[in-house]
Amino acid sequence: MAKVWEPEPELLESLDAGIPGILGSQKENGQFGTEPWISTDQNVMFPLAVAWHLEGSVYHHSDEVLDAIIRGGYAMIEEQDDVGMVIFRKKDHSTWGQIYQPWVYSRWMRAYHLVGEAMPGDARDKWNEGLLLGYEGISEKAMRHVHNIPAHHSMGLYCAAVVFERDEWKQQSKEFMARVVAEQSPHGWWPEHKGPVVSYNFVYTEALGVYYAMSRDEDVLEALERASKYHANYTYPDGSGVETVDGRNPYHTGARLRSPGFSFSPIGRGYLAKQHAHQRNSGKHFQADYAAHLLLYGEGGEIEETAAGRDRHVYHMGEEALTVRRKPWFCCLSAFVCELPSNRWGQDRQNFVSVFHDRVGLILGGGNTKLQPLWSNFTVGDTSLMAHTPGESDPDFGPFDGLIHAPDKVSYVDNEDAPGLTFEYGEERCSITLTPKSDDEMSVACEVTCNSGLAVEGHVTILPHLGETISFSSGERQELGESGFEMSGESWIEHAGWRLSIPEGSRVVWPALPHNPYRKGGESFADEGRIVVVLPFSESTAKYELLLEVL
Repeated sequence: MAKVWEPEPELLESLDAGIPGILGSQKENGQFGTEPWISTDQNVMFPLAVAWHLEGSVYHHSDEVLDAIIRGGYAMIEEQDDVGMVIFRKKDHSTWGQIYQPWVYSRWMRAYHLVGEAMPGDARDKWNEGLLLGYEGISEKAMRHVHNIPAHHSMGLYCAAVVFERDEWKQQSKEFMARVVAEQSPHGWWPEHKGPVVSYNFVYTEALGVYYAMSRDEDVLEALERASKYHANYTYPDGSGVETVDGRNPYHTGARLRSPGFSFSPIGRGYLAKQHAHQRNSGKHFQADYAAHLLLYGEGGEIEETAAGRDRHVYHMGEEALTVRRKPWFCCLSAFVCELPSNRWGQDRQNFVSVFHDRVGLILGGGNTKLQPLWSNFTVGDTSLMAHTPGESDPDFGPFDGLIHAPDKVSYVDNEDAPGLTFEYGEERCSITLTPKSDDEMSVACEVTCNSGLAVEGHVTILPHLGETISFSSGERQELGESGFEMSGESWIEHAGWRLSIPEGSRVVWPALPHNPYRKGGESFADEGRIVVVLPFSESTAKYELLLEVL
């Protein structure tokens, strides 16, 4: 019998469980959340409206909930400027100008779709004025090019078209979504920063999925299936997203739960079933907003197993990336390259390999950053030429004469028993080969040519577990924390359930901290760093082989 996925009872339980906290966070002026108030604190109007709407919810047609929703809309209206924009404020008190904030606008609109007819006439009039002001501006100014934010706006505009009976907005939304579909890679992601961005791919999938649930526009279904296939193949066995191909965000642990758009294909429902199992097994509730989306828009049906759920699986993303599942190992090898982005948001594509083991999680990899050459798999030249000055909000991101930290070309070796990558860094040719030797051992071989006359280093980046012990072959043990260290002369290190051999002449550095682009001054914290094994190559030592053992 075919396996199926249906929205679980825990979704409604989680939605209902989240409502008291939402109601308790609302102030007299209608604002939700903690100080400083930001416009997206009002996102909770949507799960409140879904709970009010669903017959199975204990808050079905609750007057208290309806009143909270109405006052939440009033708070948004109070913040609108004369064209409907609100200030983009973040919880760190930074501000980024006026914006039609897409996440709250679509939720405010969709909440109105659910509860509008039950609202008193004066409240409806006030909401009509505020929402029409916003969506007139969104229609005219906010959907000029395909990007994740305009895609979300297009979904909200379709709902506004239904509520306000604006057929021209329906057509505008349909045509824009056709452009979104056309921009998708054949491999299921939307290009930003010269490749996939995991978190933004969820934004596109949510926008198309909710749009499809409202419009039944079948022209978007194939795009949703392609996106589902991408995520089903680029998600680790613990549910966390594969960061190795991501052009913006480094690794973040934990199952990602974002979109009802996965529920419209067997491979997408397989992904949902796997992610939801992780959530339930962790004992955590689903977030109220996520539960509301799945309950209102999700569809059940047959499922297809994900890559992580298989014993053996290989997935080729064209010539751009490879994932190999040999249970209990899961490896990703990326071949995405691009010129160094000059802005803070696009990360340098410098770290191309990740290694995950079912028992201990992600061990090697961690993704990309900026102004941190020790995160690069290889460097050619003087790594001291690239560094971040603390507090500098507009730094020079390179390139720097005398240092190559991002390759000119990368290609993967298509061998599921020994997958690898070959690189070109100027005159240097480098390679990494991963060879699973057993369920608990993997060889990591790094080799270079030493043609350039410049210093060539390899860097094996390791995920830290703060608060846990790191042990050295010398017998020294340290708790991994804020204090840094640099060790040499060790033959192995142990940490977080694994041991890695350390070749003679190499050194271990902690912490190798990135420039964090999400903070204006670039500040970063220890848990955002990496343990790095630095491999100094020379003509006499042009190859190193490290043995990774899971204990």
